Amino acid sequence: MADRLGQRFGNNHLLQLLGQGGFAEVYLGKHVDLNTLATIKVYRTQLVEQDVERFRLEARIMSHLLHPHILRVLEYNVAQNTPYICMNYAPGGSLRQRHPKGSRVPLATVVSYVNQISSALQFAHEQKLIHRHIKPQNFLVGNANEILLSDFGIAPLDQNSRYRSQKDMLEALTYMAPEQIEAHPKSASDQYSLGIVVYEWLAGEPPFQGSIAELPAMHKDAPPPSLREKMSDIVPPVEAVVMRALAKDWTSRFTDIQAFATALEQASNFENEPTIFSAPHSQALDATVAVQFPSQHPSEQAASTGQQASHGISRRVVVSGLLGLVA
Repeated sequence: MADRLGQRFGNNHLLQLLGQGGFAEVYLGKHVDLNTLATIKVYRTQLVEQDVERFRLEARIMSHLLHPHILRVLEYNVAQNTPYICMNYAPGGSLRQRHPKGSRVPLATVVSYVNQISSALQFAHEQKLIHRHIKPQNFLVGNANEILLSDFGIAPLDQNSRYRSQKDMLEALTYMAPEQIEAHPKSASDQYSLGIVVYEWLAGEPPFQGSIAELPAMHKDAPPPSLREKMSDIVPPVEAVVMRALAKDWTSRFTDIQAFATALEQASNFENEPTIFSAPHSQALDATVAVQFPSQHPSEQAASTGQQASHGISRRVVVSGLLGLVA
């Protein structure tokens, strides 16, 4: 809130309110000795004594995530039971600000974003960390126009949801995987959430829209509306990749977040090639999933790879034949 301006949190004075939600306030701060800028997130919650040490432990883990596409945590603490985190300042704002709701983002730009975000998430997943808050507001733009992943979930803060507004809850549910809604998040949950973001960037709207009561059932049972019905120029391989990331069963998604990014980039290459899709839409999608982006089970991948090699046919030729492409 505005009455915090001028206050000191850790080694930083609060200079300007950058944004606020039902859960936290975000400020621009300046280090008292170094004269450098930082982002300070002050949470609207009072931690009880048993949660303070857990907050510090998880924030310490976040501070060790050193990656070119992760916003670095510089400092963290609890002041009069109020937790706060200081991070590097990202002057370019968020991708939600760059692409407001309703915007459609070119596929090449989406692929660039996903490559950077997935690189950061893959690194975090290898450290056994799940983000749990994937949404456009948490993708920030750095000094060199690079994308920076921010706002990893911290359990003591996530569990204290009484300060969240209905708007915050609705926004969170828009991007939440079915298993995460049921309180069983996995690394594949971040892939699903990023798939929702990709769908929204391409179509101009997320696949599921409804009330707080309706969204959980949609994520669990409702099939995502076809991307091709919303944008006729999208090629079937791109839609197939997005739909696989949005599989209800987390074991049916890509093996990991990097595999999702790689598949999306490969699929996007078809957009710039003069092709005619003569196969029925559903048949084209099936062929794409089966060959261009094989099952994540190693035995099935090996069998598919071996069969292609025995016929001496490149992956591209096989896919082209199955999709009925005529160059």
